[in-house]
Amino acid sequence: MTVPPSPMRHRQPSEDGMTRVELTWIEKRIEHWIRFGRVAVDEIVDRRRRIVRFRPDAIFAFVRWAANDYGTVSSRIDIVRAVRAGEPFTTLPFVRRGGDILLTIEGWPKVSQVLAAIDATEAAGVDSCDAAPDHWRHVANRISAGQSPRPYTLERHRAWLKRREIEG
Repeated sequence: MTVPPSPMRHRQPSEDGMTRVELTWIEKRIEHWIRFGRVAVDEIVDRRRRIVRFRPDAIFAFVRWAANDYGTVSSRIDIVRAVRAGEPFTTLPFVRRGGDILLTIEGWPKVSQVLAAIDATEAAGVDSCDAAPDHWRHVANRISAGQSPRPYTLERHRAWLKRREIEG
């Protein structure tokens, strides 16, 4: 099955300063989706592709999964902070212009651990895109080291909000 060329390939960087993410959904072949994040603009390209945009400083989780006739080929999750114009960034496939990568995990067993950490954060009453960026770095480091990440609690979230207020 041939995938049509990316609709983002020939577009100029957006004047609106937003980060664009190309999502593709070809059932049981290529599945790219946003697990969490506040989408500012959602543009439908065709029945299999969309482009979503995030405002600067928005945090989102981008999941990519692909398979062939023999099973899963790749699975990956990235938790990214959309950058402001002029800020340094790291490039990512399907993300224009790139972002501040807080977490990158590959392989379905580890990706499912990240998804469980996201679920636990939300079960604690915190929207995952509002959680402290350092929490997602912690989750990445612990899972990469074969350890369980500490849960993100409402108490930790309140401490993060106070710290952010002070740093202003």
